[in-house]
Parts: sequence; structure tokens; C-alpha cells
Amino acid sequence: MSDLRYNFPRKPLANPEAIVKGSTYRFTVLTDGLIRYEWAEDGQFEDRASTFAINRQLPVPEFKVYDSDDTLEIVTGRFHLTYDKKRFTPSGLLVDVHGKITQWGSQWRYGLPDRANLGGTARTLDEADGRIPLETGVLSRHGFSAIDDSKSMMFEEDGWVGIRKPGDRVDGYLFTYGTDYKESMKIFYAVSGSQPMIPRWALGNWWSRYHAYKADEYVELMEKFKSSEIPFSVAVLDMDWHYVHEERVTSAGWTGYSWDHRLFPDPKGFCEEMHKRNLKVTLNDHPADGVHAFERIYEEMAKALDHDTSHKKPILFDPTNRKFFDAFFDILHRDLENDGVDFWWIDWQQGEFSRIPGLDPLWLLNHFHFLDNARDGKRPIIFSRYGGPGSHRYPVGFSGDSVISWNSLDFQPEFTATASNIGYGWWSHDIGGHFFGSKDDELLTRWLQFGVFSPIMRLHSGNSDWTSKEPWLYRKECEVIMCDFLRFRHRMIPYLYSMNVRSATEDEPIIQPLYWEHPKVGEAYEHKNQYLFGTELMVAPITSPRSPATMLASVSAWLPPGQRYVDIFTGTVYDGNRELVLYRPLHQFPALAHEGSIIPLDAALTAPNGGPNPESFEILVVVGKDGSFDIVEDIGDDSLEAHQSPDKNKQRRTPISYEQASGRLTIGPAQSEADAHETKRSWKVKFLSHTPEKPESVHVTSSDNSSLQPELATESFPASPGLVVKLPPVSSENEITIDLGEDPQLGVLDIRAPVHRMINDYQCNFAKKDRMWAAIKEEGLPLGLRVSRLRAVGMDEEFLGPICELLLADSRLT
Repeated sequence: MSDLRYNFPRKPLANPEAIVKGSTYRFTVLTDGLIRYEWAEDGQFEDRASTFAINRQLPVPEFKVYDSDDTLEIVTGRFHLTYDKKRFTPSGLLVDVHGKITQWGSQWRYGLPDRANLGGTARTLDEADGRIPLETGVLSRHGFSAIDDSKSMMFEEDGWVGIRKPGDRVDGYLFTYGTDYKESMKIFYAVSGSQPMIPRWALGNWWSRYHAYKADEYVELMEKFKSSEIPFSVAVLDMDWHYVHEERVTSAGWTGYSWDHRLFPDPKGFCEEMHKRNLKVTLNDHPADGVHAFERIYEEMAKALDHDTSHKKPILFDPTNRKFFDAFFDILHRDLENDGVDFWWIDWQQGEFSRIPGLDPLWLLNHFHFLDNARDGKRPIIFSRYGGPGSHRYPVGFSGDSVISWNSLDFQPEFTATASNIGYGWWSHDIGGHFFGSKDDELLTRWLQFGVFSPIMRLHSGNSDWTSKEPWLYRKECEVIMCDFLRFRHRMIPYLYSMNVRSATEDEPIIQPLYWEHPKVGEAYEHKNQYLFGTELMVAPITSPRSPATMLASVSAWLPPGQRYVDIFTGTVYDGNRELVLYRPLHQFPALAHEGSIIPLDAALTAPNGGPNPESFEILVVVGKDGSFDIVEDIGDDSLEAHQSPDKNKQRRTPISYEQASGRLTIGPAQSEADAHETKRSWKVKFLSHTPEKPESVHVTSSDNSSLQPELATESFPASPGLVVKLPPVSSENEITIDLGEDPQLGVLDIRAPVHRMINDYQCNFAKKDRMWAAIKEEGLPLGLRVSRLRAVGMDEEFLGPICELLLADSRLT
């Protein structure tokens, strides 16, 4: 198995035609907007792959070189470099970026800080109560960004690791893509490797708690989740799965590799129980203390390492020793994986130091654990901390022990989105928080909603009974909402997995800051907590408590120009090109879909554990513009039998397209990379906020020339309004068309019912309620007069703001 760990794709040697060098400097023009700059006092430069740069073999761009005795200039279509041929300094090495990026121009000087950098991410959120400083990302409003790769670990030709050559050296990469942020990130991935596809099951709900469970207690809890119709995909065991406090433990107790048989008398049987429920198992591993003599596997490890056991000395953790690492995986971890452990939670907290300076244990653990997990042809996954640029190749990220507070929640959306600026798209947070703070049911509910619209949804809590996250431990209002959103997460897996594939194949992380799409608009930078969630959704998490007077919480949002947006939970239609405040009761969450959006969901209201490919789909469609979406599935996720197939990682695509002019939605036919048996699937299509006067005019046909008889319904408040078309099972080899009629439009919705409910919940004077309602219910009033009458009531903004949000949402509303 060791060959698997030392074999990963890399092409570190750049094309010689891209290189400009002197006796102590070397520049490599990797693309027209990316240049590598090196200084080596001894003239020996680095051609091995680094943790950041594994592929320098890129097509040579056009560039010009102007070389004189004391000055070197390199010019491409994106930048002009000037260099004095001396040791790099801010005066001697500078790059002018072409284009009107700022009103002062855009010039990078070596060694000077970039104060307009948009940030990347950080190694951990351990004990962070709110905002922390972020490391540098690849994007900047100045139009350039530098990555210092001078101290990173290297990969040798045989797949093992090495350190940098000693001496005075600089190794850096300068990105000069202006505000073409997406292109900059694609080049980042070209050099540093793309994000891998994660397994489908990883996109479901994870259950995690720092708690000493007994095996039967854990099984009983999973059964209770099942009976409550709450789906999960991953069963996490924190460190108490192994011996911790017993007298036999000669370490501090954090590290352990022997099941605590008082808690887990039959580890293999426990893992089998989890697998029967379609749950993957991961164990927490703090490896820093090595293997002590009390461990069951100690003698076998010692024999493999020629370690003297006569004095029962511990086998020290030494990731710089290849022989140790081989035993670490092939004996120590394989022993537990044979019990049924599917992947590892690597909880390294001891910093960047090892026996060999320059070899960071976290990097070693992440890299080799990930490669090792690819055994048997499965899609590999680990769960570990961020190590620096290049860490995106080893998903999933563990952000550390979160403080339970509104401040923590308020920072996590921004922290998650900006991580994409360094290519890191798969953060997993302690949803609900780990420790400190106080119980706050509303906080947990809002945090869980954010988690559902995050890359990874992992409920977690500390060792206190009072912080556990079972929904039934909270007030009924919160319990119901938490359960609904946990179910919705599993319903979203068809959408999420398709975005996962796009992330790996098109270098588009599932979560992106708004400025990736709108780099020229100031509002896109100001709304740091708002982000794009895949191609179809824009999310504005609520991260502050609700008003006790209105029972509504709010978030400031920006809706980009050029189209309308529909809230997928309420059906409210919003005009774009404006900032506004969104108000929501606790059971609602702002998730907006643009015109032309197509969002595939599992049609089952309670999707199963593990998130397998569904037999029935619900498709949310927003009319108004053309749209398209491919549902992508691994064939191995069809069934347990299919997962054993050699074709398990081959994919099936079901294209869905919508044409606005004709009002036609087309589904299929499915296209498979492997021979597949014909299957039948049911489809329910909901045209959000499209409420035609004559829904019976909708026509549905199939490519086998059969006319399908759909069930038609129009839903209205309190459900999300829209036309629902429900189809009987149809062969996946057929093309289905749903014709709405030419140029269908989003409906102009009657806001009276939602406003009435809102005012009813207001804790305020009855007479003022009457006056507010009178301004809304009277027909025929011009919009300006309605607003004027509302303002005249004399209520504070917390009361008038929610009403005005609905009143002013859609400019067609009169």
C-alpha cells in the first residue's frame, strides 16, 4: 500500500523557454499573469514540487525581455517587471500591472505589504470568539498578490519529502490578474492542483460530540435520529473512543490507538452497526504522543521499527522518518480500519515543528493520510486542519474548537467564503460551537441554518451535557426548525454533489464571495457574510438575534444588478441592483435564486442516511431567463451493489435546460460513462413564484412520443408560491419537455397575507397595528402613499422595516 502514498501527479519542471535567469536570480513566466521570482546566493535554484506549487509545466505565454547591464525588464500582456539584478528589495524589484485597476495605478514592490489583499484563511479558529486575522489570499483590490513559497516543504522524485536548500534564498509567485478574480484562481489551481471530488456521503449531515459514548448509547442515538426522521451520513467519534484516563495510560491521554473496551466491547460490531445505517465512521486522532507500551499494537509496531521494548519506551511520533510513517499507516491505522473505520479526523495541534526544521507535521499528516485513504479505488477524504497554500488538495478542513457565541457565528460565513481566495473550498466548522458561552436556542438554530448552507454540515459540541446538539434538547420551536433544516440538507445533496464535481473539474469552489462575480462593484466587498452557494444560490446568513418586539431577525444584503431574485423558502420576488435589509422569523433563512436558476433536490421530504442517488427528484425553477444545470451522480451511489462495481466512480449526467422565450423546460436524457440498465425516475418541478391564471394549459411530453399526464397544482402562502408539475415515473433514457407557454413571468405576489401574519406577531400597541394594517389592505393606493401612511404611524424601523421590505421588494407591486 505504500506505493499509493508516494504516487501523486505533479509536473514541477517549467518549460525552459519560460525562464529568464542570471547567476543569482531566476524568473519563470508561468502565464501572462503569473511570474515566479527566485533569488539564490549560490545560484542553485529549486525545481522540486513544493507544497504550494506541484505543476509548473504550463504553456509558455508570449512575453518580451529587455536586458541591459544593470536592468532586466519582462513584459507580458498583463504586467511589466523591472529588476535591478541585485538582491531583491522594494526599490529593485517592482511590477506594474496593466489596466485601470485603481485610480492610482497598480504597482507591486517586493517585500511591501498588500493592504488591499482580500484575505485567504487561517490554520484554526481554536478559542476564537469572533474575527481573527486571515492569511494572505490570491486576490487583491490592488490587482496583484504574492505568495511567499520560500520556506515550504518539498516533494522528492520518489514521493517522499525534503527540505529547502540552505542559504539566502527567495522563492515567490506573483499573481497579476487585476480584478479578473476567477481567472486568477484558475491559474492558482493550475499550479497548485485542483480540489479533489469528495465522496457524496460527505455532503450529508455529520454527528459529532466530544463525549465518552458507550457503543450501545451511540447506536441508540442513531436509532432515535432515524425514528425522528433526521438523516445523517457520518458518525464522528471524538477522542474518548480510546483509553484516556485509565491507569494504564502513560501519556497525557490525548493520543491513543486502543479501543476502550469498557465503552466499545466489540469495535468491529459497532462499526458494522453504523454501516448498516449507511453511516461512515471517523475517529479522532491526536498523534503527537506516539505509541506507548500499553497500546495493543505496540509490540507489532516495535518489531516493524526495530524498537527496543525491554524498557517499554514509547515509540515517538516522528513523521520525518519514512519507515515510521509506513508503520504508522500500514500497521497502526490499518489495524483500526480493519475494524471498519472509514477515514480519520487528524487533530494536530502542536504547531509546525518536527525533528527536521522545514518539515511541518501537519503537512505530512494531511498529504500522506489523504493519499492513503484512496485505497480500493474510493474517493479519498480526511478531516484535518489547514496547513497553508496547497491545503485545498486534502479536504475536508477542520476549523477548530469554536467558542459558543454570536460573535463566532457572525465571523464564520466570511471566514468560509474568503477561504476560496486561497482555493480552500471545504471547511467544516463546529456548528453550534464547542465550548464556553451559554445556552442560546436561537443562536444554535441560526448556526445550524448557516451550516446547512455551508460546504460541510457537522453538528458538534463539547464535553458538557449542556452543549449537546440533539434537537429534542431545545425548545419546541427550535427543535422543529432544526429538524426541518437537517432534512433539507440531505434533500440538497443532488445539487451539492453536482457542485462538488464542478469544483473539481472547473476550479469553481462551491462557496464564493460576491466579488468573484462582481469585482467592479463596491457593495460586493462590503457584504462580507453574503456569498454564492454554487451556481444557483446566493445566501445571506442571519448572525444576530431577533427582535423581541417583532420576533424577526435581520441581515443587510446586496442584490446584484441585471435580474430578479426569488427566496426559495418564501417565494418573495426581489428586484436586483440594490442594498436592502432582509427580515426573517426563526424558521426562515435568506437563500435567493436568480432568474434562470435550476436547483435539483431529492423529492423525499426525509432523504435517507448517506445521501444515495434518489429515485425521485424535485426541481426548483425560476423563470425569467434561460438556464441550464447538469445533475451529476456517481453510478456507485445508486445502491450498495453498484458501490461494489468497478464502474462505481463513473458518472451519469442528467441535463436540464430552460428556455425563457418558449417557456420550455427540458429534462434528460441521462448520459452515462458506463453501461447502465434503464431506470425510471419521478420528477416534480416547482416553478417558484410563477402563478399562471390557467395552469391547465401546461403541456408535458416525452421523447418516446408518449403524452404524459401530469398532476398540476398552484401553491400559495404560507407555502412558497408557485406552479407544481408532478410527473409519473419516466425512463431516464427519455427526454421530457414541459411547456409553460411563451415568455412566462414571475408572478406579482399579494403581500397582504404575509404582512398580516407579521403584524400579528408584533408586540406593540393594538391601535398602531390597525393603522399599519390599514395602509396595506386598502386596494388601489399608490405605493408612495402606502409608505407615507406607514411612516405616519410613528413606529420604529424595527416594525416598519419588515413591512417595507415586502412592499418594496418587487417594483411591479402597486
